[in-house]
Formats: sequence, structure tokens, C-alpha cells
Amino acid sequence: MDGIVTDVAVGVKRGSDELLSSSLYNSPNSSISGMVVTANGNDNKKLRVEDRMDCAPSRVLHIRKLPNEVSETEVIALGLPFGKVTNILMLKGKNQAFLELGSEEAAITMVNYYTAVTPHVRNVPVFIQYSNHKELKTDSALNQRAQAVLQAVTAVQSASTPMSGTAVSECALTPAQSPVLRIIIDNMFYPVTLDVLQQIFTKFGTVLKIITFTKNNQFQALLQFSDPMNAQQAKLALDGQNIYNACCTLRIDFSKLVNLNVKYNNDKSRDYTRPELPAGDGQPAMDPSVTAAFNKDSSLLGKNQGTPSGMVSPYSSGGAFSSSLSFGQTGGALSPLSAAAAAAAAAGRVALSGVSHSNSGVLLVSNLNEEMVTPQSLFTLFGVYGDAQRVKILYNKKDSALIQMADGNQAQLAMSHLNGQKMYGKIIRVTLSKHQTVQLPREGLDDQGLTKDFTNSPLHRFKKPGSKNFQNIFPPSATLHLSNIPQTITEEDLKTLFENSGGTVKAFKFFQDHKMALLQMSTVEEAIQALIDLHNYNLGDNHHLRVSFSKSTI
Repeated sequence: MDGIVTDVAVGVKRGSDELLSSSLYNSPNSSISGMVVTANGNDNKKLRVEDRMDCAPSRVLHIRKLPNEVSETEVIALGLPFGKVTNILMLKGKNQAFLELGSEEAAITMVNYYTAVTPHVRNVPVFIQYSNHKELKTDSALNQRAQAVLQAVTAVQSASTPMSGTAVSECALTPAQSPVLRIIIDNMFYPVTLDVLQQIFTKFGTVLKIITFTKNNQFQALLQFSDPMNAQQAKLALDGQNIYNACCTLRIDFSKLVNLNVKYNNDKSRDYTRPELPAGDGQPAMDPSVTAAFNKDSSLLGKNQGTPSGMVSPYSSGGAFSSSLSFGQTGGALSPLSAAAAAAAAAGRVALSGVSHSNSGVLLVSNLNEEMVTPQSLFTLFGVYGDAQRVKILYNKKDSALIQMADGNQAQLAMSHLNGQKMYGKIIRVTLSKHQTVQLPREGLDDQGLTKDFTNSPLHRFKKPGSKNFQNIFPPSATLHLSNIPQTITEEDLKTLFENSGGTVKAFKFFQDHKMALLQMSTVEEAIQALIDLHNYNLGDNHHLRVSFSKSTI
């Protein structure tokens, strides 16, 4: 990248005992592998001089005991809250680095702060002190990638005005960059999970951490890459794209944060570098410091990262999962990412792997209990995952049925969740049908009630665009979510009602407003049966019970 930032130079030198030998400091201007260190006259000493705490203040800081394979980004992040970082030299073979700040005052502030608060990188304490060198100079021609990393990260400190006449503007980059992206999902007609985001964004680099939450009735996320250049590439490629056809539009900006502090690994937040984190038992996933910083984010970042008092803890980075997901960038959705693949990933069943999907919204369901199954029971169960339009139990093969969903995405969503589940004691098989529609019987022909048209049913869960039901689609589970409960109904009333469906109620909990509750059956099969029997059950006073599967446990 020619002409990125002329006043910033970065040197990266891996391993190399030669950099730590006295030859490095034998003269005031020694050049090794394109690196020049201009020092203050004490260059004949080895690096051990840095162990002394009586060095005079310098804008060059010496950082020791860094973890193995630490990245430039992680080291730069230590200095960002204190001012502009103008240079970096990595001595990776010795787990050390030199960091040059824009001013001596900024370096003094940084050292004073880290004297009181021990900095950590990848959960390892590191040591920072003044270097006896006053300036670092490097041959930028040999270190273009490292130079770009420093430019990208330190740009968080800069004004948000695009840099004209540089390679940065030619690549449509913005100077306000960080390894953390803020993601908002518009038109979220289908569920988007943390796993879906991880699979999509992993295409552009290593995803370290994700935090998801709802703000202003919108699903949002903060996603941290290991490298700000990866974040920049992902933003350029994905901003404005649809995850699914004509919906779930990604709106992406850079966050002011340079690091996310994830407390829990669950379906709301994930730190891929720390698999040992607890699930949190429903505790809020977002650290208060992240919340405060996020509230300061805007669509275009401000000029300044802030002061050390508002600093987020330094990086904890590492590897993440690779992905075989591949998708086109042209129009429509991020094909061939499909709702079925997304749902299956959310259910933990299969990995996203570029599954293409048919436009057909018709499913073939087989191995049904032909003595028990009805079009209504299939409509109710499959209606959890989409709006079932028509249901036909096959006349000559009554253990099989065709179900027409509103579209192909809903069909795949239902298939991914219900294939292999038990219904009326039998494990059902759900596949995509070759049929494009389910034909209604000819007028006047009696098909024994095996075909039913539900197109105008008032019980469709997803008729309203943007309905919250889209955000509450979960795999079949023993725990059910109940809503629309009248105040007159007691816990015992509901337990009795559900036990009469042929199962055992293991646990029950009302929500504070008494209008909703969680109820746990002894098995998933019992919960499926209870949902089929009791969804839309009239509890009196025109209160029809709403039943869905829950991700929670009691």
C-alpha cells in the first residue's frame, strides 16, 4: 500500500536473537534488516538495560513477557487509549516489543496508568516501562502489512474525515477503524443467531468474540476480529447485504471499542479464545464497560477513544473456528447461506457449509403415526417454524404428508428442526418435496378430510413482518414458553392442563407479570405433544393460550 501514512512506520521482526545481541546497539544508528534504532547514546548496552526502572521518560516504551504469537494489533491496543501510536517493533522470538507514542506526555500517562493497573494480553500479565531509546525508525518498504495494521488501529484516534489522495481512500477505507464491528440487522424476518454471524464473518478473518443483544427493538451485535484489516474487509464486503433473500439486511459500522470483554459463553455472547467461560445462567452477557462504550458509538465514529479511565481491558485473543462457508456478493442474499443451515447451526446439529436451497416451500413428512396424525396437528407443529399454508395426508400412504410452507426458507427452517423428532411415538422424517405446491382436492370430491387449506388461518405466527416471533424460534425442547395467560389461571390449573395431555410436568415458573410462564415436561416428545394439543387452547375470557418451545431451563 503505497502512501498509506507517511509519518508512521512499523517494523516487525520475528524471532532473531540477533536483534537482542549487542550488535543491535553498537552504534547510534545501527541498521539490521531494514530497522534503524536512533537511541540516546547508551546503545552499547544489551536489552537487559530495559529491566532497570530508572530510565528517563521516553515516548518509546519497552513491553516484556508478551504471550507467544501475540499480534501487532494486541500490542498497539495497549497504547491506543493514551494517544496516537506512531511506531511498533515486535521482537516475537523474545516475547518483547517496543511501542512508540506520539508524545512523551502520552507515554508518561501510559506508564503511570499501567504501574497502578497491570495490563494483560491474552490473560497474561505484561510489563511496560520506558525504553532508553528515544525514537524508532523502520524501513516501511519491508513492512507494508504491519504498517497498514498500525494505520488501521490508530485511525480510531483520528477524525472521521476520509484521507484523500492515499491508498486508503483508493480502497474505500475509512480512517475510523477498529477490530470491533457494530452490526445491526434490519428487516429481520428470520432468526439470526450468534453462530450464523460467526460463520458469515469468519470468511474474512479470525473472529475472536461476539456479543449479541436487542436495543431499540433491533437485534444488534458487536463482533471482534483479531486484526482490524479483517474488520475493514468484512465491512466493505457485507455492509448492506442480505443474509436471506430480501430480508435480514446487515448494517455495519466500526465500533469505538478495540476489545470486547465477554463474561459468558452462551447463545448471546461468545469468546472463542476462552472456551472455559461459564454459561452465566441468564446473567447479562455484556460487561458494563462495553455497554458504556457502545452507547457512545454512532454511525460515524467520533474523534477520540477517550481517556484511560474509560479504557476497555486489553486484548485476549487467539484462534477461532474456520469455515467452509462461501457465498456470492452479488444481489439478493448471501447465497447459498440458507435459513435451514442457519437454524441447524443454531440447534448445534450441522455446520454451515454452503447449503443451497430449493425455491420450493413444500415438505414431505414420512413415518407418521397414521392412527393419530391429522392435518391440524401437522399445521400446529410445523407452524412453530413458519406459516403452513396447506397440509395433505397422502390418501394411499397415510403415514406420509405434504406440507406447503409460505416459502422455501420457512420450509428449510422447519425441516432442520423437526426432522428426527418424535411425534405420536414415531420418529418422523422431513425432506424437501419435488412438488411446488400442494393441490387441493377437486370441488365436490371427498378426500376424508386428509387435505386442509390453512391459507387464511388466524393462527399463523409470522404473518406480521418484523414480528418478535421471528426472534423466538428454537429447536423442540422439554421446556415450553406459555403466554397470553389470564390473571385468573393458577399454576395448578396449568400443570393439570398439561398433564392431561399425557405427560409429566417437571417444573413451572411464572414470569413477574403472570401473563407468561415456563413449563417443563419430562421429555421433548411430551413437550411436542403438549404444544400440538394446547396451542390456542381457550383458557376463558377469550384468552387463547400461546405455546412455543423455549431455549431456557427452569
